[in-house]
Order: sequence, then C-alpha cells, then structure tokens
Amino acid sequence: MKQLKCYIIIGIFFTLIIGTLSHFLYHWTNKNFVIGLFTPVNESVWEHMKLIFFPMLIYYMIIFFKLKESYPCITSSYCFGILIGTFLIPIFFYTYTYILGKNIFILDLATFVLSTIIAFWIVYKLILSCKLQSYTFLLCCLVGILLLCFFLFTYYPPDIFIFIDPTMESSYY
Repeated sequence: MKQLKCYIIIGIFFTLIIGTLSHFLYHWTNKNFVIGLFTPVNESVWEHMKLIFFPMLIYYMIIFFKLKESYPCITSSYCFGILIGTFLIPIFFYTYTYILGKNIFILDLATFVLSTIIAFWIVYKLILSCKLQSYTFLLCCLVGILLLCFFLFTYYPPDIFIFIDPTMESSYY
C-alpha cells in the first residue's frame, strides 16, 4: 500500500507538470497538427480538459505493467479517475464563473490542481476497493470515446459553449 501511495503522489505531480507544460506545447511547436490533438489549441474549456486527460492516461500506461500484478483493479480505477478528473474541469470552472460572474486565473489554476488531486484520490480508493472492476470494459470504452472526441473536436468543434475560445468569442464569458 505504501508503494501505491508513492505512485499516486508521483502521478499527481506528473499530471500537474505535464499538463502545465502541455498548455503551451501547441504554440511552442508552431501549431503542430499532431501536437494539437493531445494539447490545448485554444483557451476553450474543452481544450483545457486535455490537461488532465492525456497526462493521466500516459501515466497509467507507464505504471500499468509495474502494478498490474499487485493491483488487478488498476485499469478500471484509472479509467474512472481519468473520466472524473477530466469532467471536473468544466464542472468547477462553470460553477465558480457562474457564482462570480467571471473567470479568474488563480481559480483556473486551482480548478486544474483540485481536479487532478481528486482524480488521483479516487483512483487510489478504487484500486484498493476494486468496486469498479466489473465495469472495466465499459470504462475503457468511455475513455476511448472521449479520446476520439478530443481528436475530432480539436479541429472540428461543435458550436457549443464548451468549445468556444473565450479569447475569440467574448459573448460567452
């Protein structure tokens, strides 16, 4: 269990660091098409959901082979944690901006940090309890669907508020 706690803490820092760096990577690479599939291409809430989704997915793939024998529920737990962490971004963002009537940079950062911590805390609890192991296939499918949505909607976003870049469309914020 001590080993698992260590991996969870490392995962939190990995996700926060990689997520933060990925925020800028698209522009650092001169708007590379492939990089844009995995990193935010604009300031929309949808694109910021990638800040947790991809780092957590990468981290899971790194540690899966190290922990799969000791923790058979790792896949279902991480899939659920990835989904929860990813969707906490818009939940927290739209909640606080509704209450305050505007977005505030420090609260945007807090949204990312809090979403990451909650996601990994849930992963930890679920790995130990194995409550979602029977839903592994469903959870993997949902992560796969969200992955495809990120790829598709990065360059072909629907005309829905979550996809609107507030720096381009001020009427939504």
